[in-house]
Amino acid sequence: MEHVILGLLMIQRQTLYELHRNFKRGISLFYSASYGSLQTALRKLLGKEWISCEELAENGRLKKVYHVLPQGREAFLHWMHSETPDQKLEVTVLSKLFFLGHVEHASDREVIIAEMMDKMERALAALERMEQELEGVEVPQQYRDLFHYQLLTLNYGLGAHRYARDWFGRLRVELERN
Repeated sequence: MEHVILGLLMIQRQTLYELHRNFKRGISLFYSASYGSLQTALRKLLGKEWISCEELAENGRLKKVYHVLPQGREAFLHWMHSETPDQKLEVTVLSKLFFLGHVEHASDREVIIAEMMDKMERALAALERMEQELEGVEVPQQYRDLFHYQLLTLNYGLGAHRYARDWFGRLRVELERN
């Protein structure tokens, strides 16, 4: 969440309320955040000195406006270029894609996309191996309904990963053309 917040603050200074609103408006499609989780992440970012907070009076009320510091920008860009973790793959890939416009050079964007595609290919290959291992498995009668829906879940995952691979493949071609 910290890097997503940094990405939002690199767009513009924001209050906690504005950050929450921006999560709800788009990022929540792949990453949800409550006020409490945002406050916790903001405290961590302040502690790391990646952001700062300015208190401003507006209409007689104090509001805290957060903005990213140079070391926060550096940490964000390091995260964008870092290896995508196997856990929470989809959330991380979509978060990086959402903020890919913060990466200045097209060649760097291509490298990031290629790394994410490699991770997605590996995850897809693991699901395909699982599918092969499950083919022909003899399931006791009392577990057949359960197993059927578990296979459907695997099938959904395979379809989602194949779609993502193909979609990112098209994006990669588009980036190479530009």
